[in-house]
Formats: sequence, C-alpha cells, structure tokens
Amino acid sequence: MLLVAEPILGPEEKTALAEVIDSGWLTMGDRVRAFEQAFAEVHGVEDSVAVNSCTAALHLILHALGLGPGDEVLVPALTFVATANCVVYVGATPIFVDIESADVPLMSLADAEARCTARTKAVILVHFAGYLADREAWRDFARRKGLLVIEDAAHAPGLRQVGTFGEAAAFSFYGNKNMTTAEGGAIIARDSALLETIRQARGHGMTSGTRQRLNARTPTYDVTMLGFNYRMDEMRAAIGLVQLRKLPGWNEVRSRLVADYRQLIAERCPSVTVPFQQPRLSTFHIMPVVLPAGVVRQEVIDHLRENGIQTTIHYPPVHLMTLYRELCPGVQLPRTEDFALRELTLPLHPRMEAETVELVVDTLARAVQAETVVKAVA
Repeated sequence: MLLVAEPILGPEEKTALAEVIDSGWLTMGDRVRAFEQAFAEVHGVEDSVAVNSCTAALHLILHALGLGPGDEVLVPALTFVATANCVVYVGATPIFVDIESADVPLMSLADAEARCTARTKAVILVHFAGYLADREAWRDFARRKGLLVIEDAAHAPGLRQVGTFGEAAAFSFYGNKNMTTAEGGAIIARDSALLETIRQARGHGMTSGTRQRLNARTPTYDVTMLGFNYRMDEMRAAIGLVQLRKLPGWNEVRSRLVADYRQLIAERCPSVTVPFQQPRLSTFHIMPVVLPAGVVRQEVIDHLRENGIQTTIHYPPVHLMTLYRELCPGVQLPRTEDFALRELTLPLHPRMEAETVELVVDTLARAVQAETVVKAVA
C-alpha cells in the first residue's frame, strides 16, 4: 500500500535512541535543550520550547496569553479538531470562520472580520497543507481589531517566515508530519517573557526541572503558576535532532513532487483541481485535490485503494462534529462545507519518486473517468 504519509527513520535515529538509553537519563534534559536551540536556529529566533504535542503547544500559548472565559477566538473549521479544542481548554469560545475559496482553503479575512465582536480577543491562523497565510493582511487586521495572532504551524516546520505573524507559533512532530519525533511539538515566540512563561507552565509551573536540580545540587523548587505535564523527553528530542538536520532536504523533495502532481493532474485529469494555483510559501505537507462536483468521492477512494493507493480527507469540518454542533449551534460555512465534501488527499512524502506520482495520477484519472461515465449513463 502506498501510504498518504510515511515517516523516514533509519540508522541515525536508532543510534540516537541507543545513546539516550545508554546515558541513563530519559526525562527532559540536555538533548531536549539542544533540540530547542537547534529548532530555534532553523526558524531564525533566539529560543524555542519543546513539548509533547502541538495540542499542548497551542494550549500553552493560549494559557500564557491569558485567554479565558468570555473571550472569543477566531478559528477555521477546516483544521484538525485540536485547534478548536485548545480554545475550549482555556474556557474561551471558538468562533468558526469560513475559508477564502476552494483554491485558497485558508481562513477568509472577510469572513473573520464579519464574525468579530467586542469579545473577540485572538485569531488562530492555520497554515493548511503547509501553505502560509497572507502575513501582512492578517497583521493589519489584527492591529485594527486589537487581536492577538497565534499560528497553528503543525503543517509548516522549516520556514523562517513562520512565527512572524504575531505572538507565537505551534508546531507538530506527529508521525505523519514533515519531520517527526513520534509524538511531540514546539513553540516559538519572539517575546522572551512569553516564551519563559510557556517554558515554566509546560512542567507543572515548577521553578526548576529535575535536570536543573541535579546540576544545581539542590532538591528544592517552588510552583509559582498553574502548569501542566507537557514536557518532551530525551528520546523524542534525540530523534528530533536527527530529523531536523534532514528537514530542508525533505521539504525540497516535497516541493518537486507537488510540482509533478500539478503538471500531471492538469494534463491527465483536468476536471480535478489542485488548490493554491498562485505560488505562495509552503512546506508542502499534504497533497489536497478537489474532485469534480457530482463525483462520488468514496468510489474514487475505493478505486485507488483497490490499486494499492491510500487516500484520506483533510478535514471533516470541525463545526459539523457532534461536540461542536452542540457547543456552537447554527454555524454555517458554505465554502468550507463544499470543499470538505470534495477534497481528497493524495500520497505525498519524501520516499516517493516522480514515477510514483505518475502512477497515482493515472489511477486517479481512471477513477474519475469511471465515475463520470457512470454519472452520464445514470
């Protein structure tokens, strides 16, 4: 089965893990700190905070910024549910915003403005599929409305422009991401005081960690704020240090594969559209396409699967999920809903080659053609 996403792990990661085991120190320590510094350098900032997931990263950012009950936070519905969940974690209310269009499935600035109220305090921008939102437009909007800007950069590690939109950015190293630590995440913020608050909050609000107390030869510590158990461990950091060195090359491979996809889809199944026709900065995390209206997506999925090709969907709209229909009733986002009904995510990862892309596109073309013929006969 050709998978939608596939991590690349090899001898270097195994060696890094063995070194951690041999060291006898497994919890947050020197390797976590080294990974934080290396990740910060890649993104052109002074420092970062490593955590155990992107969900933890988003929660910590919202918590450290003081968002809470009575506050509203603008979020896209075309995202993984964690983006909205983290707003609920701090007691605030997610306000779902439509996408701009099927070609630009990023949060609509016009719809965001229409949904702003006196209670709106922040906006979470999701760099869907690795494509960056329009920084200057959103920064101007935030200044006019007095909003905090948070980046959900789960799809976009490795670009220096990420983390420059506003207060902080959250990253994911889950197993299907551009780089992985199996589970894991990180935060960058240009305000050092905000970053230090986040750093302390990730470890129960304690004033020192276990490794720090060992080096300082004193067992005492204090708790000066509410905190959480969101730490990264040494094994994940060790994998992350290896993966981070490979990230630029992997992102470049993704870029070439997406270019191949765009060309072949235009030639061989032009009724299928590929979002983001206009070039913009991207890490090319996933390969979303939009099927023609009337084509039964499940039939296309089944056809590809029968030919050994996995596909998936990014994303079922969050506002239509049972929890959020109950928490936020009556939300209608027509562009998001139409996109989500016709979107299909094709395989994209650095293990693939140009020939693999050609195989996927040819199989997709046959599937769509078969569906079109069936529809015409019916």
